[in-house]
Amino acid sequence: MRVMLPLQVPRRWFCRVIPLTVFTLLLLYLSARSLRAWPLPSPALGGTQESRTSGPKPPPGALTAPPRLSPGALSGCPSGAQSCIPEGLPPFQSGPLEAPEREEPQCLGPQGMLGRMMRPFRASLNPEGDVELSQYLAGWRELVKFLTPLRSIFAFATSEAFIKVTALEARVHGPDAAHYTSLAAMVTWERRAGLLEPPGIAPRDLAKSSGSRTMLLLHRALRWSQLCLHRVATGTLGGPDAGVQCSDAYDTALAPYHPWVIRQAARLAFLAFPGRGRLLELACPGTKEAEARAALARAAGTLEDVYNRTQGLLAERGLLQLA
Repeated sequence: MRVMLPLQVPRRWFCRVIPLTVFTLLLLYLSARSLRAWPLPSPALGGTQESRTSGPKPPPGALTAPPRLSPGALSGCPSGAQSCIPEGLPPFQSGPLEAPEREEPQCLGPQGMLGRMMRPFRASLNPEGDVELSQYLAGWRELVKFLTPLRSIFAFATSEAFIKVTALEARVHGPDAAHYTSLAAMVTWERRAGLLEPPGIAPRDLAKSSGSRTMLLLHRALRWSQLCLHRVATGTLGGPDAGVQCSDAYDTALAPYHPWVIRQAARLAFLAFPGRGRLLELACPGTKEAEARAALARAAGTLEDVYNRTQGLLAERGLLQLA
């Protein structure tokens, strides 16, 4: 008797069916797992009518928890809204809060030593590019008050500056006050009236000196004060002390115009010059060294602005060699 063998299935067919079957089973498994983990939509979350009615119902008499409302339902935001801020609640800030602005030291304020000095000097720079003399002299008076307690070389410098300020104020408030409102007006008037001295000739009486010459002498002293304060404020730790820095400023701004005897006396006086700490304490009391340095640097910057404006005006009128 002859036995019939089953039809042989091609080997190539098995190679294609087995991977396809495995892939199909894997998809079914993942789909069933995701369906079990996915929560049924609740009424508060905006489910469909079918999902709200076809879900399992609790048995009679069973206690049920109150429905949980979403933040959108409490605030009146529509379901599914992407950018809805509940009323009465501040928006969430993901970034850091801005730090409050740092208050400037009291020494720069209306009652501070540096503030009282800087305001009139700054006010002397009018928008027309001129220098208002009354404000300029008011700034100089405050600068003298600041430098006087330092003694040493400043005692001589401030006394000389005070004499010049008083002499120029006598013209600003004198009978010809209308011609002494600003630097440009003063120079124009004195030149036209023949009041300017020949270059290099100093009058015996300072009261008879022209206002332009007195202004030039104050201008040079302002440069020394500005350089001294700036170098004290910006000097590096462990570097030259205030006496050395202000002595170098003197050699730059004033020494070329002083005779030999005065130059030697000034160099000796700088040996008793107060230290940096004393100057910073006087300029900005009750503050840390870094804050005092910053405040003193700002004051020196104001003096530099005034100096540059005055330097340009005097140079344009050929008066830098008047004294």
